[in-house]
Amino acid sequence: MTEFKAKLLSEENYKDFEPLYNDFRTRAGVDYNFELEPLNFDDFIDAIRKELIKCIILLEDGIPSAFLVYTTMISEAVELNIIHALNMENFLVRSKYLITEFLEETKEIREKKIVCYPMLGAQKSLIGEIARFGFKFVGIAVMRFMMSGTNSKEILKMTQLRNLPKCYKVVAWDEKYFNEAVNIVQEAFETSADALFDPRFQSLDGTFDILTKITKNVYAEFLPEATSVLMCDNYPVGFCFMNLTGGRIVNIPIVAIKKEHQGRGLSKMMLKYSIERVISLVEDAKRPITEINTCTETNNFQALKMYRHLGFKEDYSYPQSYLPIKK
Repeated sequence: MTEFKAKLLSEENYKDFEPLYNDFRTRAGVDYNFELEPLNFDDFIDAIRKELIKCIILLEDGIPSAFLVYTTMISEAVELNIIHALNMENFLVRSKYLITEFLEETKEIREKKIVCYPMLGAQKSLIGEIARFGFKFVGIAVMRFMMSGTNSKEILKMTQLRNLPKCYKVVAWDEKYFNEAVNIVQEAFETSADALFDPRFQSLDGTFDILTKITKNVYAEFLPEATSVLMCDNYPVGFCFMNLTGGRIVNIPIVAIKKEHQGRGLSKMMLKYSIERVISLVEDAKRPITEINTCTETNNFQALKMYRHLGFKEDYSYPQSYLPIKK
C-alpha cells in the first residue's frame, strides 16, 4: 500500500524533486496557461532558500509526486501560486493531501490574511475539492488585444467615442499625479472583488503600496508613456496603468475613475489613449510588444463590452478563489 506524506520542501529532497519540477515547467504553458516561462530549477531553489516562496511536496513511498507553491511576500494575502502533479496523474487525490498540509502550515497566518488562488488551466478541476475547504469563487475572463494575427487594431480604429464636455482631456502619466491616483484607485476598488483577493485596496496605505510597486517596476516594467490620466478642468479624475512583462506583453493592472465621473464613456477614452500609445511604441520599433492583456470579472458585462469595442477578445476564463480570514 502506498504511503503518502506531505511536507515542506527541504534540502534533503532537492535532487529527487528536480524531475517533478521540470515536468511542471514543460506543462506550464499548455496545462496552466502560463504566459512566461517559469523559473529554472536552480532559480526556484534559490527563491526557496531566500524564503521568497514556500513549496510543499507530496511524497509517495518517499518519492516526490506533486507539489504546491505559495508565498506571503508579495501582498497582504497568502498567495497560492500553483498545484501540480507528476504527469497530471491522480491530480485530485494528490492535491487533497497538499491543500490539507498547506492549510495546516498557514494556520496561524490565516488568522490575519486571506488566501487567494488563481485556478489556472487544469486547476479548474479542483473547484469541488477547494470548495469543501471553504474557498469562495469569482470568475475571471482574460482579454487580449493582439498586435498581429487578429483584427484588433482595425476594430480600435473604428471605435467611436462620445462627444464629451470640453473640460475633459487625457494626458500621459506624471509622478506628480501619484497621490491623487492613490485616492481615486482606493475609492474605486475598496468594495470590488479585487479587494477580496488583495485587502490592500481596503486602505489608503495598502493602495499606496500597490501603486508604488506598479510605478517602481516591482511587479513588471512600468510604462509611464502609455499610462493615461483623465483630467477634468486640469485635475486628475481617472487612471489607466500599463505594465510590460517579459519585454513583449503589456498588461493593464488597474483602470479607475472617480465615481462622479463614471457612466460617461470616460474609461473607454483612457483605454483608447493608452492602447494607441502602445501601438506607437511597436510601430516606431521601440518595443517588440506582441499583445495587450487584462482581466475582468466574467459577470462584469459593461467592462467586457467596453474591451470588445476596443478590439480585445476573450481568450479564456478561470476561477479566482479565495479563503476568507480564519475565524
